[in-house]
Amino acid sequence: MLVQKTSGGCHHATSVLVASDPDHDSSRTTDQHSPRCTGTGYNSVSLCLSAPDAILERVLTSNPVVPGISVNRPAVDPPGEDLRAAGTAVAAPAPLARQSPADPTPLARHSRIDPRLVASLAAVYVIWSSTYLAIRIAVAELPPLVMAGARYSAAGLVMLAIARRRGSAWPSAAQWLRVVPAGVLLFVCGNGFVVIAEQSVSSGGAAVVCATMPLWTGVLAAIGGERPTWREWLSLAIGFVGVLVLMGGPSLEGRPLHLVLVVFSPICWALGSILSRRQARVWRTSAVLSSAMQMLTGGTLLVIAGFARGEQLPAHASAASWLAVAYLGVFGSLVGFTAYNWLLRHTRPVVATSYAYVNPILAVLLGAALSGEALGLTTLIANALIVGAIALALGRPRTAEPSAPGASSTK
Repeated sequence: MLVQKTSGGCHHATSVLVASDPDHDSSRTTDQHSPRCTGTGYNSVSLCLSAPDAILERVLTSNPVVPGISVNRPAVDPPGEDLRAAGTAVAAPAPLARQSPADPTPLARHSRIDPRLVASLAAVYVIWSSTYLAIRIAVAELPPLVMAGARYSAAGLVMLAIARRRGSAWPSAAQWLRVVPAGVLLFVCGNGFVVIAEQSVSSGGAAVVCATMPLWTGVLAAIGGERPTWREWLSLAIGFVGVLVLMGGPSLEGRPLHLVLVVFSPICWALGSILSRRQARVWRTSAVLSSAMQMLTGGTLLVIAGFARGEQLPAHASAASWLAVAYLGVFGSLVGFTAYNWLLRHTRPVVATSYAYVNPILAVLLGAALSGEALGLTTLIANALIVGAIALALGRPRTAEPSAPGASSTK
């Protein structure tokens, strides 16, 4: 469709040649005049509200680039300004009924799965499912808090070096102080409580209790003004039912103090996650640098707390314990937490923390396969509920792009 306007003014014509509409003759030119048209018009077209021009306005405003259409479009006034100046109400254009497959719409671009999202979710789903068993192996011979602190401190140093190599400036004293609350909540409380608890609580049991973390995240986010959608609330409820089914089985046993600590761990982690997400929005620190600073502050405090408790490194430890620590440092901390920090910045909190519902499935299976922990029918039922909850949380209904609201102006 070739569009051309003659010299501006109310009584001049707009020439429209429709070449791509099957209902029009490609060789026919339609001239329309309207006394309502004034000013310079939009995109070299005087918007006269007759039938052919309604089609023209619909094309120009709904889809600026349509295959088969050539439009002469110099820089002019915004759409409808000439009509509004004359006191004419301008209705919002309806969206095009069809789009060319060769020209993806915004919805098509939005519906494509981001590879970074897939990789980050896979990392926290798979890697963090196995860290519970690795922690269980490590704390069998190594002091829990010192082990966790050394793991995070080493990973934090590596990540800080990576951030510096990428051009990040050395953090100021004020920046270090700002990350202390998140580092304490995430690592000292969120992770430190778990490593202490797993001295008597099974890895599957710890993962099950920590699976309540998305529910706490949803509640805390709602209190802070970021309300989950009804689908997310429903997924949280279904996932929590699955957690309750798992907790009713024989897998959750341990000393009373350890059970209390493992219950408070997901609450602290949820609060630290929300705090970290909001800090990232305000201070615009890179994900790698932010993760490094949080792990260094949290790891240092864990080591101090461990020595304050009287923990001491053993003279001899098995290779399995040290390999577990190395695995926790490289994969659990470097890879896993970097992926988690990316999710916190680019997805909603309920999606970012959905790994906690997946982790019990793999953690219980790994515990049963590698360390002989109990696996029964209730575990399988709970896992089915949790998988359904995750599908509901991550799934989105396929809807059309919303059209612009109608606009009118009278003077």
